[in-house]
Amino acid sequence: MKNRYFIMLLVALGLSSCATIEGIGKDLESAGEAIQEGSRDKGE
Repeated sequence: MKNRYFIMLLVALGLSSCATIEGIGKDLESAGEAIQEGSRDKGE
């Protein structure tokens, strides 16, 4: 549960700091990768 809040915080900070559409895409991609890693870790 703590990981979920941490990821949400990172996403919010990332979205607030990017100024271009390309930046938003990179932020969303990295957030998606973090979620995938978290689900892999939890599944093991």
